[in-house]
Amino acid sequence: MNADRLPPVAPEVTATLVEDLSPRLRKRLDGAVTKLGARPAYRDGDTVTIAVDDDTELRLHAPGGVVATADAITCGCLLAPACVHRAAAACAAPTADLAPEPADEPTRAARGPASPTDPTPTPDAPTPDSASSPEVASPAQRGAAGALWSAAAAVLEAGVDGAGAVTQSALLRAAHTARLQHLPRAAGAALSVVTLLRAARAGDPSYRTAALVTALAELLGTAHRLRSASGAELASVRGRVRRPYSPDGSLRLYGLFTEPVVTGSGHGGVRTWVAGAGGRLFTVGDVAPGGAGRALGVADRAVRLGDSALTHRELGRAGLAVSGATVSPDGRLGAGKGVKAVTARGAAWTEPPLAALWETPVSEQAARALRSTSRYADPDGGGSDLLFLDVELLGAVRESGGTCLLALGEGGIHVRLTVADDDPALAHRDNLMLLATAPGTRLRIIGRLVPALHPRLALLACSHPTGEGTVDLGLDRLRRADLPDPAAPVHPAPPPAGGTAGHSPLYLLERRVEQTVPAGRAALGLLGDVTAEARRIRRAGLPTAAGLLIALCASAGRRERDLFGRLLPADTDGFATHWLAAARYTAAVAESLCAAAWEPAQGTASVPGFS
Repeated sequence: MNADRLPPVAPEVTATLVEDLSPRLRKRLDGAVTKLGARPAYRDGDTVTIAVDDDTELRLHAPGGVVATADAITCGCLLAPACVHRAAAACAAPTADLAPEPADEPTRAARGPASPTDPTPTPDAPTPDSASSPEVASPAQRGAAGALWSAAAAVLEAGVDGAGAVTQSALLRAAHTARLQHLPRAAGAALSVVTLLRAARAGDPSYRTAALVTALAELLGTAHRLRSASGAELASVRGRVRRPYSPDGSLRLYGLFTEPVVTGSGHGGVRTWVAGAGGRLFTVGDVAPGGAGRALGVADRAVRLGDSALTHRELGRAGLAVSGATVSPDGRLGAGKGVKAVTARGAAWTEPPLAALWETPVSEQAARALRSTSRYADPDGGGSDLLFLDVELLGAVRESGGTCLLALGEGGIHVRLTVADDDPALAHRDNLMLLATAPGTRLRIIGRLVPALHPRLALLACSHPTGEGTVDLGLDRLRRADLPDPAAPVHPAPPPAGGTAGHSPLYLLERRVEQTVPAGRAALGLLGDVTAEARRIRRAGLPTAAGLLIALCASAGRRERDLFGRLLPADTDGFATHWLAAARYTAAVAESLCAAAWEPAQGTASVPGFS
C-alpha cells in the first residue's frame, strides 16, 4: 500500500490515537505501521478501506478529503477501538496541512471588516494602554514553544533510526498546541520535521539529510526565539497560516520566461515570470498532480489570469495590462473574479524596463537572492532567487556530481551553470550540453542561485544564440544549427573554481551537525577526539567554528553520574542548544562565503557585446 493512497490525517488525530495506546502497544506501533503499509487498500468515495487481514478491515473516513477526528478511523478487530491498528493507520497516512486558526474574541465580525494588513490575532493581544511597550509572547505561547523544543530535542537525542511513531506523535501534539496558540510558523516547522522523518525511515529516494537538518534547526530556532521575542520580531516568529493575496491596483507586466515545475510529490506544471514597470518580479503558476507530462502540456494552455488568451509560453515573451490585481507576499499573482487582464506589448530583454534587471551589480543581485534562499529566511520576507547576467560561455567542466557549463560573467566572475531539472522529459540537460559545445558564445541569461562556495546558477533561460528572441531552457529545444560559427574567438578557460572559500574547512563542523541526525546524540559522542579537526578549523581563521565543534562533541559524549555511580539522564536540552548553535553558525558562514564569491575581481573588464 502506498501512503499517498491514504487520506491526510489531522496532526491532533494522530497524536490522540498514539497517546491513547497502552505502553505495551506503543512498543509495537512502528512494527504495526510497517505491516499495515504492506496491506491492500481501496477507496470508495470519502472512505479508504485497508484489509488488516482476511477477516478484519480498517476504515478511514475523510469527508472533505481530511480525516479530522479520531472517530473517523474505525477498525473491525476484537480490540477496537483500543487496538494498535487505528494509530498505525494514522501514522502511515500523510499529515494534513494546518487547519485555520480558531477565532478569538471579539470576532472579526464584531471588529468590522478585515483589512489586508490585519495582523494574526493572538490570545493576549496588547490593549491600547500597553501599546507603548513591545508585545511579548503570552505564557501559553511560551509553554507551546517549550513543548516544541522538547519534542525536537528528543528527535536529536534518538536520531532518525530511533524517532519512530511515538516520537513523531509528540511533535504532532506540539504542533497542534502551537496552532491553537497562533504560532503557525513553529507548527509548520514541526510538521515538516515529521514529514521528513517519515521519508527517511521509509527510504524515500528524494530524502536528503540536509533538509532534515534545516527543518530541525528552523524548529528549534523558532521555539527558542519565541521565548524572548517581542514586537516586530515576535510577529515574524509567529508567522502566518496562509500567505494572503492583497490588492495591488493596476499593473503593467512584461514577460520574462516560463519554467517547468516538477515536484517530488508527483505534481507538475509551469511558472511564468513577469516584471512590472519598476522591475518588481511576479509569477503566474499552474501546478497540479501530473508530473513532467503535465508540465509540458500546461505550457501551451491559457494563463489563468482575467480574460487573457495568452498561453504561458506566449506570456513569457509578451505583456499584460492587469487591473484589480492581487499579489501574495512572494509575488504570486491571484486569479480572483475581480482580476481583469488584457494582452499588451512585451519588451525585449535589452529594452526598458527589463534591461534594468541586468544592470544591477551582480554582487547586489546575489545578496538579494541569498536573503530569499537562506535556510532560515523570514517566510514573509519575499524577494527572488533569480540572477540576471551577461556571460561568455567557456565550455564544459567535470565535477563530482556530473558536468556543468562554465561561463565568464561581469567583473571577471567565473560562474558554473547547472541543469535546473534532470528529468529527461524536459529540455534542460540537452540544452546545457549543446551550449557547452559553443565556447565563446555571449548570452544574456537568467538563472536561479545555487548557494555554494563558488558562483553557481541553475540555468533557466537565455537569449537565443543567434540574437533573435529568447529560449526557455526547460521547454524549448535548441538545435546545433542555432549555435554561432564555431570559429568565434574563445576566451581562455580559467582554472577550476576554488580559492580560500572553495577550500574552507567549515565542512568539518557541518558533517558533525549532519551526523547527529541519522543516528542521534550518542552516536556523535562515540566519534572520538576532534582536537585535530578543531585545530585545522582554527588555522583557517574560524575560531568560533572550532569552539562550536569541541562544545558539540563534548556535549554529545557527556553523561553525569549520581553519588552511587549510576548514569543520570542525558542533558538533551543542553545538547540541542549546542547543536542549534552549530547548525545556524555553519549556515550563516556558508551564506557569507557564497556572497563573497560573487564579488567582482579587481581590475577586470566586463563581458563585451552587452554594453
